[in-house]
Amino acid sequence: MTGTPTPTTTTPRVLVAYASKRGATAEIAEAIADELAAAGLDADCASAETVKAIDGYDAVVLGSATYMRRWRPEARRFLHRNRDALAQRPLWVFSSGPVGRGEPDPKWTEPASTMAAVERLGAREHVVFGGRVPAEPHGFIERAMVRDTPPEVADLRDWDEIRAWARAIAQALKPAAAAAR
Repeated sequence: MTGTPTPTTTTPRVLVAYASKRGATAEIAEAIADELAAAGLDADCASAETVKAIDGYDAVVLGSATYMRRWRPEARRFLHRNRDALAQRPLWVFSSGPVGRGEPDPKWTEPASTMAAVERLGAREHVVFGGRVPAEPHGFIERAMVRDTPPEVADLRDWDEIRAWARAIAQALKPAAAAAR
């Protein structure tokens, strides 16, 4: 597909793709897709590694868990593999991962090289949502994280904030759908 994508219907099709290690980011992506659908958009939610092409989508939301200033490899590959197509359609990006007390360090939550690539693609917005510690930790580091994180800050996903962000995306896409009629 070249040029600006032309919707085949008046309802924009939105892909919500994600890269999640233990499921918390997938749950955020599903909530975003559900909210987009509730707003009247045609929204699909899929793991970034399973998406072969984004042709047929009018917009994309991409999210990744962030670990030690790095997005998941499948999200980075999705950006690289689809860079030309992503540059031709509205793109929103989210990261998830910070847990614990205090404000997260932006250097930890926003991987610089990945965010530079997102900016080059013309992403409309990048947000960082809180994460949660693994429900079923694997290995020493994850078990220590679960053990050392107080329960009240073990899940910092703000579902109201996540849904409000998805509604703002839907509002941004609705004028484009109305103009296409």
